[in-house]
Amino acid sequence: MLLVCGSVNGARATAAPATAAASQPVILVLGDSLSAAFGLKLDQGWVALLQARLRAKGYGHRVVNASSSGETTGGGLTRLPRALATHKPAIVILELGGNDGLRGLPIVDIRRNLTAIIRSSQQAGARILLVGMRIPPNYGPAYTRDFQALYGDLAREYKLPLVPFFLEDIAADESQFQPDGIHPTAAAQPILLRKVWPQLEPLLQAR
Repeated sequence: MLLVCGSVNGARATAAPATAAASQPVILVLGDSLSAAFGLKLDQGWVALLQARLRAKGYGHRVVNASSSGETTGGGLTRLPRALATHKPAIVILELGGNDGLRGLPIVDIRRNLTAIIRSSQQAGARILLVGMRIPPNYGPAYTRDFQALYGDLAREYKLPLVPFFLEDIAADESQFQPDGIHPTAAAQPILLRKVWPQLEPLLQAR
């Protein structure tokens, strides 16, 4: 198995025999710092733990982590064509939008970018798992409500499996976060993986 970590625009990668890598279906994780193991060693992040679980359960998938700290939906959309062309993923885990929300970017723009990512991924033959986020209520009730709703709306429109709120199981526990209060600790990473896995596993078994 091969775990490729870091931005697809960078050079960080772990080599593997070309024939072995080519035969493995790829799971592309397109996310922000929550998936890029911010503040942690790469092998502590939930994406690295995902590769280990796939191996343990006998799935022959190779995980490519195209996540980047600070990434927005616009940035992910810009990087997506190269990622799709390079890795030809069977599955895309889409974990973006949190930074857009924290910056107060217009909901219509976030929706447009996520829609474009979904459509491009589907056109490339990938199945998609959408991972949703929520933002603090201090952005105002209307913005907070609309931000939360857009993930469910997109999941229904494009018939996607959805993790409604990625941090749901740790959000109320300060001990699960690094000192910045934003990024989960190493101890929280298995919890994040457990949140994703029930929605991901059916995609692994789909033909």
